[in-house]
Amino acid sequence: MDRMSTIAPPSASTAAAAVRPALRIGRIELDAPVVLAPMAGITNAAFRRLCREYGTGLYVSEMITTRALVERNATTMRLITHHESESLRSIQLYGVDPATTEAAVRMLVEEDRADHIDLNFGCPVPKVTRKGGGAALPWKTGLFRDIVTRAARAAGDVPLTVKMRKGIDPDHLTFLDAGRIAEDAGAAAVALHARTAAEFYSGNADWDAIAQLKQAVTSIPVLGNGDIWSGEDAVRMMAQTGCDGVVVGRGCLGRPWLFGDLAAAFGAPGIRPDATLGFVADAFCRHAALLVEFFEDEGRGCRDIRKHVAWYFKGYPVGGDTRAALATASTLAEIDDLLATLDRDAPYPGAAAEGQRGRAGTPKRPALPDGWLATREMSGEASRTLADAELDTSGG
Repeated sequence: MDRMSTIAPPSASTAAAAVRPALRIGRIELDAPVVLAPMAGITNAAFRRLCREYGTGLYVSEMITTRALVERNATTMRLITHHESESLRSIQLYGVDPATTEAAVRMLVEEDRADHIDLNFGCPVPKVTRKGGGAALPWKTGLFRDIVTRAARAAGDVPLTVKMRKGIDPDHLTFLDAGRIAEDAGAAAVALHARTAAEFYSGNADWDAIAQLKQAVTSIPVLGNGDIWSGEDAVRMMAQTGCDGVVVGRGCLGRPWLFGDLAAAFGAPGIRPDATLGFVADAFCRHAALLVEFFEDEGRGCRDIRKHVAWYFKGYPVGGDTRAALATASTLAEIDDLLATLDRDAPYPGAAAEGQRGRAGTPKRPALPDGWLATREMSGEASRTLADAELDTSGG
């Protein structure tokens, strides 16, 4: 069992606990109130293992499509497979049909494949929202309530949580209604990415919305998500909003050691980096090796690490030719040889390595089904649109 995070037996009493956990989600106890946000193509078992080597928290899988899971799609079954070192197995599900979502949750529970299940109602990607899924779905309050209620019932003792956005756009906010509904439906916690679907990842997250949600939802933890780039940011969010924990996404791209910084900020065990170029190179090399192990294919693992090159070496004195070579390397030996040419003593570059990571996008009108905003009730036409909303495979 991970010494930094545990699952309390359902019968365990608070008095029996030696130390009060920093965050409790159902029967899960965490030494630091930190959750890794699901990110398509990023938060596979390799990346989750790497993050855990630096710090502590709850590390969630890539988004898993409920239909693909129930149909046992081969790609999906690989994505829900956890490494033996992952003592807390966390899976995020994306679904739009109450019956299919319930079946997917029941499958995970009955086959003992998860210790925590999260429901995605925050995806802003047009191919998802244009069919009524992701951040668009909580607008239909009856459907949202039905999905969460049936999923929570199927989860039983396995904590089931909800992750969402503020709403579709400033004129169609859903987070307060959705938070109260999830609380009443049996969710163990709710997490808010403090942007609307229209904002995508642009601008600044609205931390005041997290504070509003915390005031509205009082019986379960409320977690905040958005613009956490350091341990200090996380502490500041919790102090400013009163939220119970933080969810970290883009801030850890190319910086898996952020979880060490977060753990230290909350007084939990973790590795705070010296962030020299040598430290970063070692982390990159470890990530590549773990990807090769995950895919069981050296070529595929080395191709997958390519998208991480710019994130890891942002601001560091790594020349364009070396970056390009790392982004085309096809073996671990090639990667090792390239990393050996770097100045390992080069110090942390400060502001040059900070700030935005990943694509922010620009504000835009969300893609939605025709007539979606006309009513918060489900129409027959909306139901037919939702029937095609789930993707064939998982991971985004």
